[in-house]
Amino acid sequence: MKKNFKIINNFLINLPTPSNISYWWNFGSILGVCLLVQLISGIFLSMHYTPSINNAFYSLIHITRDVNFGWMTRVIHANGASMFFFFMFIHTGRGIYYGSFLKKKVWISGTLIMLTLMATAFLGYVLPWGQMSFWGATVITNLLSAIPYLGNTLVSWIWGGFSVENPTLNRFFSFHFILPFILCLMIMFHLIFLHEKGSSNPLGLKNKIDKISFHPYFTIKDLYGFMLVFFMFLFINFKTPFLLNDPENFTPANPMVTPPHIQPEWYFLFAYAILRSIPNKLGGVLALFMSIIIILTLPFTMNLKFKSSSMYLVKKILFLIFCSTFMLLTWIGAKPVEPPFILIGQILTVIYFSYFLVNPFLYKITN
Repeated sequence: MKKNFKIINNFLINLPTPSNISYWWNFGSILGVCLLVQLISGIFLSMHYTPSINNAFYSLIHITRDVNFGWMTRVIHANGASMFFFFMFIHTGRGIYYGSFLKKKVWISGTLIMLTLMATAFLGYVLPWGQMSFWGATVITNLLSAIPYLGNTLVSWIWGGFSVENPTLNRFFSFHFILPFILCLMIMFHLIFLHEKGSSNPLGLKNKIDKISFHPYFTIKDLYGFMLVFFMFLFINFKTPFLLNDPENFTPANPMVTPPHIQPEWYFLFAYAILRSIPNKLGGVLALFMSIIIILTLPFTMNLKFKSSSMYLVKKILFLIFCSTFMLLTWIGAKPVEPPFILIGQILTVIYFSYFLVNPFLYKITN
């Protein structure tokens, strides 16, 4: 017991933390709360959900109408996923802007967590077995057929047959239930790597003296962040619970009727826009994968030892362009595949990837 208390004491209470970190550093702990919310609500939903193509859609209706507070559990889980990704994007953006990627083990483990979370969210989106769930699963799994030689075999193996059917839904449910617990393990390693050398700070200083105890200074800041997120989350759930849901997903899946515009959830739209902007199928799949994996290059290509105030200004401008591009790609991903959205998507894709090429080059020539 004493040993466990000592570990907690060193890991959280007396953890040396830079005194100048701002509220941008709160999002890591907020993401931990998001994971906890998703785990608890997901476990309660799984008690009444039926992973069968004949019953999945109607089991959600049963949860919403007949189970005590089932409507609330479902809304919390659905909107909790959006909240999770919203704060994850902010957390990643803060890391890019303030150079947190220089802590290589932390950054690599964080990127792997992001990929696992995206896989978990995609699997979960299929489970309601609405129109958009079914066709989203069909389109995304079909992308694997672009892989030379193994593509069609891989798609059939994932489907468990010749189309998205009952075996597909069953295995998607199994993986959606297992992956969050794997995420918990990955997050533990992420925190261990973070606590080896401590958090980064806005100035990028490696000063070992200007550090204070994590508790009570930063626990109070975290609690303040939790309260703001909690009230914002409650407002969305009670005021506009289905704001982020696709209307097509309120219709049972029908393989004979294709929706006029197939699109994923909003947090995948930036990658979906990049996929659509590449005319070649294999090239689109590679661009889709690289749109996330490319952030792994930052620890190896970037040197943040700025030499002048002008370089700092350039960094800010480039980052603002990158954020604007990300938001515009999200907007384009929700638009139909027709002019002028195709051309705009292609231009934004070039700008998106250029950030990871131009930024390191500018740092090299100025340093």
